[in-house]
Amino acid sequence: MSRVFDHLVLAVDDLDQASEFFERIGFTLTPRAQHPFGTGNRLAQLQGCFLEVLGVTKPEDVIEADPGAFSFGAYNRDYLTRGQGLSMIVMQTIDAAADRNDFKSNGLTTYEMFDFSRLAQLPDGTEVTVGFTLAFTSVPGLPDAMAFTCQQWRPDLFWKAEYQSHANGARTISEVFLIAVDAGPAETFTNGLVLDPVAGKVSILSPVAFAARFPGVTAPSGRFGGYRIAVEDLEAVRTCMGENGVAYEDAPDSLWIAPENAFGCVIEFGEDQ
Repeated sequence: MSRVFDHLVLAVDDLDQASEFFERIGFTLTPRAQHPFGTGNRLAQLQGCFLEVLGVTKPEDVIEADPGAFSFGAYNRDYLTRGQGLSMIVMQTIDAAADRNDFKSNGLTTYEMFDFSRLAQLPDGTEVTVGFTLAFTSVPGLPDAMAFTCQQWRPDLFWKAEYQSHANGARTISEVFLIAVDAGPAETFTNGLVLDPVAGKVSILSPVAFAARFPGVTAPSGRFGGYRIAVEDLEAVRTCMGENGVAYEDAPDSLWIAPENAFGCVIEFGEDQ
């Protein structure tokens, strides 16, 4: 069974500033939430997946990784020292422990399972506890491109229709761009994740191919260079950009925002089916 996107982790230096930007380009965001390990977030819930805008909001609470374990807070803190951007891709699951076994059998690096819970605010202002079990994985050749599967304990408390309506008409994540000079580790990574060719699509692009798709944009090898959002109508996106003075580029079947304006990675919008 192939895996589909659950969410993308978008690591930013200033969570408030980034949140304001995502609202300007037409996303509805959930109220700010705090993790017990030093990071805070706001989410743009889409149809079955979401964007996680994430900052290191309490660095004193970041937990360093023990041998064999993975620290979400420390990884994103260290990632940000090399620049903002799409730090992690996340897949849906109902059995994170089984995923860990699959990743190991597929030749990927695995880590100890990780459980945590946090408070979340519902649209009516009520606070509830949501929880997650995570199975992290990586390959040695891609230290700035991590993945994990996310098993939700109470999805009924997490997903809310009020958070899924966006002025830009965003529907889902349709593509992620992984930049690699040497495609070998990237192919090991994506093949080991067993990604759905549509709902978990990761395109491996050389820096030259990435620059050809997004003229004038450079991205370091071994990082995710950006992502594409499927929308109902590109004109709705253009309206959000125009009304809020956001610079963007037009392409034949899309429009996109450059990394210097979009917190470290390309954000592309298209009318994908």
